[in-house]
Amino acid sequence: MGAEAEVMVPVQVQQTIAVLDVPCSSDEVSNSPDTTILQFVPSIRSGSFADIGPRRFMEDEHIRIDDLSTHLGSFVRFPKPCAFYGVFDGHGGPEASAYVRKHVLRFLFEDTNFPQTSEVDDTFLKEVENSLREGFLLADLALADECSVSSSSGTTALTALILGRLLMVANAGDCRAVLCRKGEAVNMSQDHRPNYASERRRVEELGGFIDDGYLNGVLSVTRALGDWDMKKLPRGSASPLIAEPEFRQIILSEDDEFLIIGCDGIWDVMSSQQAVNLVRRGLRRHDDPEQCAKDLVMEALRLNTFDNLTVIIVCFSSLDHPEPSQSRQRRLRCCSFSAEALCSLQSWLDNSGRRRV
Repeated sequence: MGAEAEVMVPVQVQQTIAVLDVPCSSDEVSNSPDTTILQFVPSIRSGSFADIGPRRFMEDEHIRIDDLSTHLGSFVRFPKPCAFYGVFDGHGGPEASAYVRKHVLRFLFEDTNFPQTSEVDDTFLKEVENSLREGFLLADLALADECSVSSSSGTTALTALILGRLLMVANAGDCRAVLCRKGEAVNMSQDHRPNYASERRRVEELGGFIDDGYLNGVLSVTRALGDWDMKKLPRGSASPLIAEPEFRQIILSEDDEFLIIGCDGIWDVMSSQQAVNLVRRGLRRHDDPEQCAKDLVMEALRLNTFDNLTVIIVCFSSLDHPEPSQSRQRRLRCCSFSAEALCSLQSWLDNSGRRRV
């Protein structure tokens, strides 16, 4: 089954805005932006698709907002364009992911007094990171108190926030964000799985253990919201399973084409570069991110993924001239004649006609 994104407001940016400018290589994540006047401003549009896959229940949720200022109301003041996306991969039932999806904007942008400004500097960036971190932890604590959510239900969470040219990804779990920069895949998150060396060290230092690739022999991720039957009480005690996100940020440039955000059902069966290649080919054919999201899900199903599937594609610019299909190119080549060839053809037809008389 497929699902449309639940929230989407188109955004159009018509002027140059004072935002960030930090050169980043294709494999580099920046943490020290300067403020300057820029010529490049992302033009944000997105598409998404979700499918239950071979599972009995759908536990994925996602949110897609192309114009965050309009969605939150005219009283907010953010650099433009501003957009927000999130994917939430639930486990132990759909309750935790559904709850976080429903309340994520309140946790991140209201309860944390999210900073506001029309220009971005280092102080603002640090405040944004602190607000997002606080929001993840507030959502985690809220799951402990929510009577409709089982203590054995949890969810991974990955959010992507665009403020002007800044792309900031916050991740807790094994969803993944991948940036396409000139055709190359740039991972904007790290999968928090027990085989990730730094996560394994952290888990073991806090008294946890890894058994056959599972945290405490139970969970396949080392960071998640909820799962309060596994977290140490009282609240605030150090636990091997944590909800604190890791952050990566980058300054978008003309080289950056699109961002893929997907739950692990995609990444279980294809690499970041394979996904980028598939989406890039699709955008060059039809320039439709919604169709690309569906194609990516269908390819994962063809590769026999065993999980739910959710994908968001965020484009930063529009192709002026999508590539014509191969069949169209062949037709054009077959029907193209030079003037000399046309004269020769006409002469042959005239001679043929005279012979038939």
